Amino acid sequence: MIAPRRPPPPAFTLIEVLVTIALIALLVGLLLPTLGSARQRSRAAVCLSNLRQIGAAHLMYAGDFQDRCMPLAYWSAETTGDGPPVYWWGTNDPAGVDYTRGFLWPYLDARLSERSVLECPSQPADEYRAAGAANTVTSTYGYNGYYLCPPHTPGWAFQIGHRPWMRIASIRDSAAVFAFADTLIDLGGDRPFNCALLDPPLLFSGGNWTRNRNPTTAFRHADAAHAVALDGHAERHAAQRNWLTSARWRVGSVGRDNDPHYVPDWRDWRRP
Repeated sequence: MIAPRRPPPPAFTLIEVLVTIALIALLVGLLLPTLGSARQRSRAAVCLSNLRQIGAAHLMYAGDFQDRCMPLAYWSAETTGDGPPVYWWGTNDPAGVDYTRGFLWPYLDARLSERSVLECPSQPADEYRAAGAANTVTSTYGYNGYYLCPPHTPGWAFQIGHRPWMRIASIRDSAAVFAFADTLIDLGGDRPFNCALLDPPLLFSGGNWTRNRNPTTAFRHADAAHAVALDGHAERHAAQRNWLTSARWRVGSVGRDNDPHYVPDWRDWRRP
């Protein structure tokens, strides 16, 4: 006896298929912003961790050098001889970058490369122009050499080199003064440049303070900048509109005055 044939399972109709596709697209559309936000929060957490490590390395440096803050750079013949300039993160000349000569190298075993502790994950190397002769990755964090080591801050030492090279214990509020922060500089063009110097909102020249047209604090974390203070703690600083000098790249300064984060005693500075 031949068994009766089972009827074929019912097929999806075109309407059901289209409805299913529409529902999947709707769910993906709802999830994408959440995933993007989670990725942004993850990058922000990594950035804060990077800055804490750099800040801790700076404290260890000071501990080995009688509490003196690190120089931003040695670039004069008196300090480098015939060699290339030496910055806090290493050397930078046409022959290439040598991170092992950086002042923090003994305390922070981090290569100058993409996704290293010296690069903010929210500012990968293909999103900025590399500054310096080697034309390669250095750091997207800037050091507050303008206040902490005026005689050893290239570009500004001729104006402020008479100011004292600071010791951490001599700074009144080490929890407020930035040691390092997210940095970029807008010099025009289709991309900003990386900048390893944390320039303040006001600059000292000829005995007077003038507004800095190119401060370098970068607000790249959902309109917030990250910074690590001299005491080693790192935190987020949300931008205000009048803080930005480059709205295109979200660059400016935390506040409009040099205190309390950049140069806390700026009102007491005098002509040399």
